[in-house]
Amino acid sequence: MTAPLAGIKVVEIASFVAVPAAGALLADMGAEVVKVEVPWGEVYRHASPKLAGFDSDFPGGAPYQMDNRGKRSLGLDLALPQAQDALRKVITGADVVITNVLPARLEKYGLDPETLRRSQPSLIFARLSGYGPQGDRANDPAFDYTAFWSLSGLMDHLRDLDAPPGWMRPGVGDHSAAMAMVTGILGALRVRDQGGEGQIIDVALQQIGHYINGNDTANALATGETPPRHDRKAPRNPLWNHYQTRDGRWLFLVMIEADRYWPTFTKLIERPDLATDERFANAVERFRNSRALVEILDALFAERTLAEWEEALDRDRIIWAPVRTLAEAIRDPNANESGMFVTVDHPEFGRFKTVAPPFRMSDHAMTGDAPAPLLAVDTADVLAEAGVDDETIALIVSSSS
Repeated sequence: MTAPLAGIKVVEIASFVAVPAAGALLADMGAEVVKVEVPWGEVYRHASPKLAGFDSDFPGGAPYQMDNRGKRSLGLDLALPQAQDALRKVITGADVVITNVLPARLEKYGLDPETLRRSQPSLIFARLSGYGPQGDRANDPAFDYTAFWSLSGLMDHLRDLDAPPGWMRPGVGDHSAAMAMVTGILGALRVRDQGGEGQIIDVALQQIGHYINGNDTANALATGETPPRHDRKAPRNPLWNHYQTRDGRWLFLVMIEADRYWPTFTKLIERPDLATDERFANAVERFRNSRALVEILDALFAERTLAEWEEALDRDRIIWAPVRTLAEAIRDPNANESGMFVTVDHPEFGRFKTVAPPFRMSDHAMTGDAPAPLLAVDTADVLAEAGVDDETIALIVSSSS
């Protein structure tokens, strides 16, 4: 089968995570993605695991490799007027531009969507910002830590009672934004295929935060209130709570329809007497007496190790999970057997595993195993294909080395 985006050319003018991750997904679907990168390589490329606190000697940026797979690398120093002109020629042959460059900088280089689409109305221009393309914050720099995590209310809300604000791991908001950007691009391509023109797609990290937190945000908008934090010692539903085991590990019960699971659960934990205890007769009574039930379950789960509880709780189809470390999670048999991770053969770093694309297509292999390009390796070829003259190519290549 033909790849879904075969024949589509994408120019990516971006650094770090969200937009490059969107570019990788477009490449997974068959698009030709040309990554424009500073000649010395962006910081993300060089962010080795050791810089993030790992003991590993893996020499490159493993997340960079994941988010830039299958692309071509065009090294350009946009301080050179010749490089700006050359990039515009490359864009002339493109269907889509994706970027996280701030609007003022894009306008400075003549790369803003209004300028480009005047001569190229079929162009789809997708841009990521922290706070949206209009208003006082349009040119404010941002990371997902600020716009997605802190300003959306997630940082305050995702913490235990009396604990300091929660800490987000890298790229959580960015990878969510990447999928939103790809969705917008696919919709715009569909419109253009039906005879329409290109359009501008905007994705704001702050908006993604509100969308990802949509259940709580929708309630807050409707009520004007902040939802109460989860109190694990007195939860609204003790069967939707986490408990510590004898070996200091944790397990997570997620039986949202508690009445449905309560009889089975009491048998699995070998406490059938709880099923006939009037304090816990139904969801309402368990809520009223949640503190007492949690005290019982805390003592009960502390009697066995996590491994022992795993064997017991897996005997029937209740919904629960062990709270795993990431090192444990990547060894999960289901994750490995079902293709959630892939092996990359890289010309510089050799063989290593990485994260597979987040969805699959029945008639197109979303392998995700293509290596990220070596820095600026495709510069001369990409510029020549765009019609840039040999003298300018030589100047740009020499300035990139």
